[in-house]
Amino acid sequence: MTTIARILASGSTALAVLAALGATPPAAAQEQPLVIARNLEINSLDPHRAFCDTCQIYLSSTYQGLVKLAADDRSVEPSLATEWTANEDQTQFTFKLAPDAVFSDGSPVEAKDVKWTFERLKNIQADPSFMMSGVTSIETPDPKTVIVNMEKPNSEFIGILAAPYTGIINSDVASENGAVAGADAATTDQAETWFLSNSAGSGPYVLDTYRADDELRFRANDKFWGKAPPIKEIVIDQSADAVSQAQMLQSGAADIAMQVDPDTAETINSPDITIETVPSYNFIYVVFSPGAAGNQVPLDREVRQALAYAIDYQGAIDFTVGGNGALQASPIPNGFPGTDDLPMPEENLEKAKELLAAKGLQDGFSVDATVAAMNVYGVDLAMLMQKIQQDLARINVTLNIQPVASAVWRQQITDPGIPFSARFYAPDYYGSAQYVQFFGMIPGSWWERNASQKGKVDLVNQKEVDLLQQALAASGDDVARLYREIALEMINDRIIVPVVSPNLVLAYRNTVEGVRYSACCNLPLAELSRK
Repeated sequence: MTTIARILASGSTALAVLAALGATPPAAAQEQPLVIARNLEINSLDPHRAFCDTCQIYLSSTYQGLVKLAADDRSVEPSLATEWTANEDQTQFTFKLAPDAVFSDGSPVEAKDVKWTFERLKNIQADPSFMMSGVTSIETPDPKTVIVNMEKPNSEFIGILAAPYTGIINSDVASENGAVAGADAATTDQAETWFLSNSAGSGPYVLDTYRADDELRFRANDKFWGKAPPIKEIVIDQSADAVSQAQMLQSGAADIAMQVDPDTAETINSPDITIETVPSYNFIYVVFSPGAAGNQVPLDREVRQALAYAIDYQGAIDFTVGGNGALQASPIPNGFPGTDDLPMPEENLEKAKELLAAKGLQDGFSVDATVAAMNVYGVDLAMLMQKIQQDLARINVTLNIQPVASAVWRQQITDPGIPFSARFYAPDYYGSAQYVQFFGMIPGSWWERNASQKGKVDLVNQKEVDLLQQALAASGDDVARLYREIALEMINDRIIVPVVSPNLVLAYRNTVEGVRYSACCNLPLAELSRK
């Protein structure tokens, strides 16, 4: 045994020796706040109004669903539910709750909380409400049994319940603070402000503080019924761009930088920092809104197709992420059911010009393009639009780019609409229905509603409606086949045009362990620890 080893074995003297050597004892290291640098871009902390990438991290850390997405990013595992069954036609799902599960106030997680949570998620009519689409009733025969009944078959329902937005809320606490689950929740619920300062879940962390555009702070849930998280306090610090995040990482001000682009990553050469580049299911897309008030010419399908043909997709990947990304065929991302062998987007200037000439638009026109001024997955959305501006100029189309704050973009896309824009999406669970329900031209989907400006232009694709119903009732190989047919229809719609699926850069200090990409939750905080 070496001299240092003997001293370490002597107990309390070890702390002094480690301090003298510049090291931090393992237990003390876990007590230090772990700092994550990222652009917060939070629209809400209400579990049923939140809909953002940071929201996924927050909700999956402070709440728990009935099931959770496994590390393989495809299968599900037990969480608050220890077991579940479905009837033969996938219209009824029965769950048994963990007998020892408790909320952060120590009260038991019961069937009434599940029922209340799902009903509020459906009735509040916010962005994630589509996840409860088709739920007709919820039964609670005893405190630990929940039965969910569906109007139609839904083979993806179990997968949906791995989404962070379906985490179970302490219904008693939330109701006391203005939360409403009834049919009138969209107009009577008053809890959103309360949720900005409080969490009400059973997850490994609780909300400590949130300051908009500054920080989101977590502390370990001292009543967590599962394995306690190694890190006791985690802070997500606002850092708007890749360069500032890299600077925080290199200076030691941050332990993890979440939105470093490949070009910036190449400038980091510290031996104390690990850089990993991994494929992701995230993607950046451009979107046409034919119903927007500012359209100077009708953005019908042929015009949309012409503009899509004019985009240099590979050039956009090279320009935005230095080639560290992939083409994506449809709004259903690569690797999800139905995406095998889809035709990738094609640059074809001759076809673009032919289509415009057939419309009498060969001399060109202008398109207004408002975009949120932000960096997502290493892509600066305004810079991407500048690249597309150059592309469209080749067919005499002028793109008028206006960067705005994200909150302004959200308001404008709803009313009066934005003719052309760029946006981003990350999965909420592993399953293709979510993309049809969000991007598909089916009645009431997020983009059908906003691209048409609530029906000012008829964009509904009935084939997508019918095929989705068939896919949700299907099993085996039929599932992928049907989603492939839907993907082809969505490509043909030419409302949503994916441009790049960026590789994800994981950048973190070598003292941190457990950093990984999660398809539903971005970064699982409870898996992080220090060496």
